[in-house]
Amino acid sequence: MYGDSATIRKILTELGDTWAVVGLSTNQRRPAYGVAAVLQRFGKRIVPVHPKAETVHGEKGYPSLDAIPFPVDVVDVFVNSDLAGPVADEAVAIGARAVWFQLGVVDEQAYERTRGAGLEMVMDRCPAIEIPSLR
Repeated sequence: MYGDSATIRKILTELGDTWAVVGLSTNQRRPAYGVAAVLQRFGKRIVPVHPKAETVHGEKGYPSLDAIPFPVDVVDVFVNSDLAGPVADEAVAIGARAVWFQLGVVDEQAYERTRGAGLEMVMDRCPAIEIPSLR
């Protein structure tokens, strides 16, 4: 288990409401699109991060985490496990408070590095599934 219920609750309720969603584009068939909509419904500000830097759900997109000109609380990662570790490292570098790897995204070494840097982290879980049960 890469995210106990206390850590999940803490990330979703205490660590801030600005969520960078890495891999979020205007493609409505991708899971990131629907998850970002759920996060918005629950009061989170989503920040699309995708090479195309598209505006999604009314929020301006950025090509990378380090291009975002304001603080990010949580980095929600919708990329393949092979690419997720470097994203977690970027989250640490920009001063995020937590990293969330989506369902199917697992990198144990990235988990150890991120936790070692003092960030909260969850892997292989979905905030859109977890957040409704917190209300």
